[in-house]
Amino acid sequence: MFGSSVVGFALAWYLAQKTGSATILSTAMMVNFIPQIVLGSFIGPFIDRWNRKKILIYSDLITALLTLALVVLFYTDTIQVWHIYVIMAARATSGSFQDPALRASIPLIIPEKYLVKTNGLFVTLRGAINIVGPPAGAFLMEALPMQWVLSVDIITAAIAIGCLLPLAIPQPPRTAPQVKTGYFSDIKQSFRYLVAWRGLFMLVILAIIINFLVAPLNALLPLFITNYLGGDVIKLGWLGTTFGIGIIVGGLFMGAWGGFKRRIVTILAGIIIWSICIILFGFTTEKLYYPGMAIRFLMGIGSAIMSAPVGAIFQAVVAKDMQGRFFSLYGSLIGAMIPLGLLVAGPVADAIELRIIWYISGGAILIVAIAAFFSRDLMNIENRKPEEIKPEL
Repeated sequence: MFGSSVVGFALAWYLAQKTGSATILSTAMMVNFIPQIVLGSFIGPFIDRWNRKKILIYSDLITALLTLALVVLFYTDTIQVWHIYVIMAARATSGSFQDPALRASIPLIIPEKYLVKTNGLFVTLRGAINIVGPPAGAFLMEALPMQWVLSVDIITAAIAIGCLLPLAIPQPPRTAPQVKTGYFSDIKQSFRYLVAWRGLFMLVILAIIINFLVAPLNALLPLFITNYLGGDVIKLGWLGTTFGIGIIVGGLFMGAWGGFKRRIVTILAGIIIWSICIILFGFTTEKLYYPGMAIRFLMGIGSAIMSAPVGAIFQAVVAKDMQGRFFSLYGSLIGAMIPLGLLVAGPVADAIELRIIWYISGGAILIVAIAAFFSRDLMNIENRKPEEIKPEL
């Protein structure tokens, strides 16, 4: 993850400096997440059928080879923008295999009672890398030629593979019907499995709604700074940093505490904290900038409290031989909310005062979280056993 963070920053900065085109940068961003959206539901059957340890190793190896191609192109001074697009798309495709394989492997090697703590530490790790990665990339780009900056990703991939080689990741036991099925039957089964379990389906819908409402806030934050906080880019940077520190603190807190006995209660508590912070941040002005930073810090903590038990619930309740398909499908659905949310929020933000977007999004999330407490299926999601779900093939 650290190597990928450095490469992502370096390529974005190179494109910005080389082309000065917002369209090219936007296209590069789209290239990064489109493979997950498009391929997500189609990748799952392979993750459940293939050896997950080998998927993780080969994914790192392919990513390293793709980065090596970039190194050669920069070293020979033959790099073109389309080269970067193609390799970024290929790296994102490789990552589309790696992320669900990683998520589906964790419950095979971690006891269920430690899943929330484990996911809390993962949240901390991701938050730390989001803070450290960009400055590290900037420092390396000042000190080294581009090809040597990109080589960091090859080194970190080699280290990751070295960590994986001695690690035993068992194949999941079969809980799905013992019938020989085809590839497309496996895809249909993943959808039917999700719909057949009302509590699981509702938790996924809850995550989809929240991501749809939050995606515009991240994209519109620079405009918020411009309109209400004097347009100071340093303020934007510090707001991002305080949010990241909040995620780290929240992740460590979840790693130590583990949450309430009922994980769904922890999730909803985190969502409520998060939503209230979103509403309060909408009132931030230049005079209230430092309270706004404190709110962003609390928002990061709420995000970590919410995120860690979500992954733990999925890893605990979804049948282990269905998790590759489930996490691929889930990632695809969540990823699709980013462009959809931006598509809706752009015209709305042009039509009304910008800070009202924060009030609407935070208020809607708060209402949804409170309403979730009254859903018996959602609140009892952890009481149902995976083997009780028998999706029709």
